[in-house]
Amino acid sequence: MDKISIVAVLGGLTAILAGQALEGGHLGSLLQLTAFLIVIGGTASAVMLQSTPKQFVTGLRMVRWVFSPPPFEYDKQIREIVNWSQTSRRGGLLALESFLNGQKDPFNKKALQMLVDGGEPQSIREVLETDIDSHEHGRKQAAKIWESAGGYSPTMGILGAVLGLIHVMENLSDPSKLGGGIAVAFVATVYGVGVANLLFLPMATKLKHLIRLESTAKELVMEGVVAIANGENPRLIEARLRSLASIND
Repeated sequence: MDKISIVAVLGGLTAILAGQALEGGHLGSLLQLTAFLIVIGGTASAVMLQSTPKQFVTGLRMVRWVFSPPPFEYDKQIREIVNWSQTSRRGGLLALESFLNGQKDPFNKKALQMLVDGGEPQSIREVLETDIDSHEHGRKQAAKIWESAGGYSPTMGILGAVLGLIHVMENLSDPSKLGGGIAVAFVATVYGVGVANLLFLPMATKLKHLIRLESTAKELVMEGVVAIANGENPRLIEARLRSLASIND
């Protein structure tokens, strides 16, 4: 659980509500269902229109990464790769076949299988680089829906404000209805700007960082198996992988 993300969201909401209260405003005045429907519904529709179904669904599923990021255990991965290297030096590449069944990650299993099959180092690198690039591109396209939402929601807030003002103009002869229209107008703007800058844009940035960490974990495996295929010393492999991990962490 990423506690800082939870604290950040709660802290942002608390700051806004506290500021409203200190100014003498009623907290209930910020709860406008009409404004919420216009901003959130309009933003969701715009994002769905620009995305493929797969991108949209994957982007929604990746929200949990913001609050519960997947563990990228670089040290553990490096130790495992060094173990592969030492095993191959003692018993040859075929000795690595015993590690295949223990690989839960499909990418790691594919990389190790290519190594066991005696693939050329350059061929292994080309195949794995293509896999990494393709996977990273798909993840980034999915995460981009939140960046797009951060761009659309302020505009939807303005749309809600205009609709609220139209309602006000239609009821100038009835003062009792003016307050509701004006409230929707201003609250819609607050919702649009607020969710964009407190949620959507920060979420998109964090997801991009986590995607980069995920790609680094795959790059460690790629560099490791290529080095093993080249017959490099386990100590040199470990040093190189630790340098790569420290640069991209």
